[in-house]
Amino acid sequence: MRLGGRIAAAIEVIEDMDRRKRPVADALKDWGLSHRFAGSGDRSAIGNIVYDTLRRRRSLGFRMGQDDTSSVVFGAVLASGLDADALVAALDGDRHAPALPADGSLARFSAISLAEAPAAVQADVPDWLAGPLQDSLGDNWVTEAQAFSERPPLDMRVNTLKAAREDVLAELAPFDATPCEISPVGLRIAPIASDGRHPNVQVERGFQTGAFEIQDEGSQLAALLSGAKPGDTVLDACAGAGGKTLALAAMMKGQGVLHAYDTDRQRLAPIWDRLARAGAGNVEVHAPRASLGHLHGTLDLVVADAPCSGAGTWRRRPDAKWRLSAAQLERRVAEQAKVLAMAEAFVRPGGRLVYITCSLLAQENALQVQSFLQQFPEFEAEDAARIWQETLPDSGARYHPSAIGAGCGLTMTPQKTGTDGFFFASLTRRG
Repeated sequence: MRLGGRIAAAIEVIEDMDRRKRPVADALKDWGLSHRFAGSGDRSAIGNIVYDTLRRRRSLGFRMGQDDTSSVVFGAVLASGLDADALVAALDGDRHAPALPADGSLARFSAISLAEAPAAVQADVPDWLAGPLQDSLGDNWVTEAQAFSERPPLDMRVNTLKAAREDVLAELAPFDATPCEISPVGLRIAPIASDGRHPNVQVERGFQTGAFEIQDEGSQLAALLSGAKPGDTVLDACAGAGGKTLALAAMMKGQGVLHAYDTDRQRLAPIWDRLARAGAGNVEVHAPRASLGHLHGTLDLVVADAPCSGAGTWRRRPDAKWRLSAAQLERRVAEQAKVLAMAEAFVRPGGRLVYITCSLLAQENALQVQSFLQQFPEFEAEDAARIWQETLPDSGARYHPSAIGAGCGLTMTPQKTGTDGFFFASLTRRG
């Protein structure tokens, strides 16, 4: 396919996503199934245009002077480094190319300064999120939000139950993998450049034999900060597909007991194969309808990686920020409160409750924990900044601290930490 056909396809995918109010990944998959003539290189290039457009939808519309789907897709192509004259020349004679935007739009794109746009447009977020993001990230919130408009890397966690990082690094050398900057068990492949795509590392021997898993460095760090250690009794209360469960199992070195639970059977389903591949033999998986009453008040550590808005994943799921509403956020906050109220019952006196989200928003993070502490005064917040320093002594304070009672939580971001957005807080039950 030539560039014109790829642009037309990207427009079609986004319009389908908008019209049917569906995730962009589903729209891209359906387009590929109905256009089998498109090769893998074409599908990758189209996907890159689609995701680049969604990451910067508002700022592209501002620079183009109009925000219809066709205009913002053309803007994304210009933003990739192709100037207006070269774009026009590339589309000349291409019968599959869509019509060019209105006269002046291409020239305006290069001439306009984004600094003239409202803050929410510069940040590429809906207007209603400007206040919550400023409250959560401070005066530099626009720059922080803009970092979520960049392409993400591909991060992996080495499974120390089976492999050493240097061995996995050597295996992935053909893909230019490097050690993560902060996580001592992390590896990273740089963000996609131009029309490229990340390698399918899941077909590599190391993945198939459980030597490594795909996991964002921020998620790895949240697990490390939890402090799970060999011999502990631990509950992963929102285990999902098992990403953090596997990380916790490796930290525990197969010693102690790690209980994995989730209320959603479908979300939990992949955990069995992942545990077997990873060699995590100390994990007990509990079905959604299973009774965990016998564990009440007995566990050293409970990890609640609560369902959230996913605001920390906007680099990878940019369509989510346009679907998020204040009402949806409110529902998530209510769900998180229920998760915390459920999880606290399992913590023994002197034990800890770790709360994690993949969100940036204070309503889901520090404010949620403060509300919990008012309801359950037998808990107190630890100093997460101290935990970070003790766990990652060479990394520096690469996070946003949030005061919580006498302690604090911390938020990781692409700008500060080089990761997806994650929040971490550790609470201790008084003995």
